[in-house]
Amino acid sequence: MWSMDIGIDLGTATVLVFVKGKGVVLNEPSVVAVDQNTNKILAVGAEAKRMLGRTPGHVVAVRPLRDGVIADYTITEAMLRYFVKKITPGLSRLFRHRVMISVPSGATGVERLAVLEAAIEVGAKEAYLIEESMASAIGAGLDVGEPRGNMVVDIGGGTTDIAVISLGGIVVAEALRIAGDEFDEDIVRMVRKKFNLEIGAQTAEAIKTTIGTCYRSGEVMRMNVKGRDIVQGLPKQVEVTSDDVMEAIEDSVLSIIKGIRHVLELTPAELSADIIDRGIVLAGGGSLLKGLPELIFEHTHISTYVAEHPVECVVLGTGKALEELDNLKRSGAVMSAFKRGSRRG
Repeated sequence: MWSMDIGIDLGTATVLVFVKGKGVVLNEPSVVAVDQNTNKILAVGAEAKRMLGRTPGHVVAVRPLRDGVIADYTITEAMLRYFVKKITPGLSRLFRHRVMISVPSGATGVERLAVLEAAIEVGAKEAYLIEESMASAIGAGLDVGEPRGNMVVDIGGGTTDIAVISLGGIVVAEALRIAGDEFDEDIVRMVRKKFNLEIGAQTAEAIKTTIGTCYRSGEVMRMNVKGRDIVQGLPKQVEVTSDDVMEAIEDSVLSIIKGIRHVLELTPAELSADIIDRGIVLAGGGSLLKGLPELIFEHTHISTYVAEHPVECVVLGTGKALEELDNLKRSGAVMSAFKRGSRRG
């Protein structure tokens, strides 16, 4: 029976899929467009995201994951089924695979079980879970098995996972439900309040990635932003600056830094010494925010750098974790489930 190893980064904003021997084969928004009149799924992924804010009243584009965990089980299962089918075209459900999926460290036991069951439902022979921070550290190329401290901060769409890892296990961790999506919401509120302009989430994300910064470097970037004037109800264009964005997201960024400091305060002294030597590794799409490493260094006095492939760290880590499965199971870093009729672990 033919099978393959699949790693999935089941993110609030994006789903990435890794296949052993092929690398990252899929990177699409975790969005599903649904016809409310018929409950029929009209589009998934990039096609569905293009519908956000642009659909008729009976068509809704929804994100079935909130804060990194399943908010709508049925739609999440359908989305996973679509993505798995897309990377394995023409294959029967009889072709079962080993699947490793990442979850936030703050996910509850019920939430973790829901992810495992969704993987089994879409055809996995064996399904495993790994915490995002561990997967991110593995994907960033850190040697998590050695008896030395590594600190990783994974800033995704819905959650920020902060962890200190040693000997294949997580020593101290904190999961914050503040991340890239919160930055976008901050920008939407700022533009509404300062310019009386209503913009959507996609426009806010474009502002963040184009001129977003959290650290004043002397250069002020500018961007023309279009939306709907709240007072007149007509289309309008305004100029937004990087200083506007920095002010808008300041509280959210400082909350993440507060979480980093809290984890550092709880870290054993010997591992703290390792972190001073090795620095803090940033991963996830949110780590690309301009000025973030500099701001974290300013608040912690610890060297901070962004991983080589920050957006793909978690999904690369899930793939590598399947290769190191026995070691990770011994350290308790993975949770597993097997197809119906088999045992659960």
